[in-house]
Amino acid sequence: MSDQRAVIIAAALQLIAKRGWRDVTLRTIATEAAVPFAELYAAFPTKAAIIGAFLADIDRRVLDGVEDSDDPDSTVRDRLFDTMMRRYDALRPHRDAVAALAEGLARDPLAALALRPALMRSMAVVLEASGLTAEGIVGALRQKSLAALHAVVLRTWLRDDSADLGKTMVALDSRLKALEGWVQRFDKIAKNVSSRRRGQPSEAPTTEAEPTGP
Repeated sequence: MSDQRAVIIAAALQLIAKRGWRDVTLRTIATEAAVPFAELYAAFPTKAAIIGAFLADIDRRVLDGVEDSDDPDSTVRDRLFDTMMRRYDALRPHRDAVAALAEGLARDPLAALALRPALMRSMAVVLEASGLTAEGIVGALRQKSLAALHAVVLRTWLRDDSADLGKTMVALDSRLKALEGWVQRFDKIAKNVSSRRRGQPSEAPTTEAEPTGP
């Protein structure tokens, strides 16, 4: 089934790139992939399920680039930057399909909602690969913030025709600088919640300015 799975995903991406999200059906994907419709439907009952499988493949490629041990001199932002860029590099061969998919999902909120768990899983992969937990309340906040960052940077990536994705790197670095303040705030929230549960006084609120970010 693994070979057939890959054929189905490739066929779906090719059709979405040519026709757009709305005009592609499971039946046309089955025809393009030369797979019996019953077999395709048993594996992928919706188009969103196929895209979810595609994103899972991208997640695995991102994780394949994770080093066994972190560079002691690297910061969390450095690791997030490297991991997100690996993701954009992995998506690069499928840019036409991603562009058509992004446009289609903007007009199909139900499909976008169906794909949200897969997107959050992908953001959790990036966080964990970068040494940040994606679990609990703080992890959920991190996932949402990273997803918002990704949505902004993706627009730059879709227009970036440079060989080294220089424009994407600049946009990503800029957004990560803004997100860094939120990461620190989330850690402080988690520490305060943990302290209250143990009956210890939490840190006094600060008067620092609100960080800008997604």
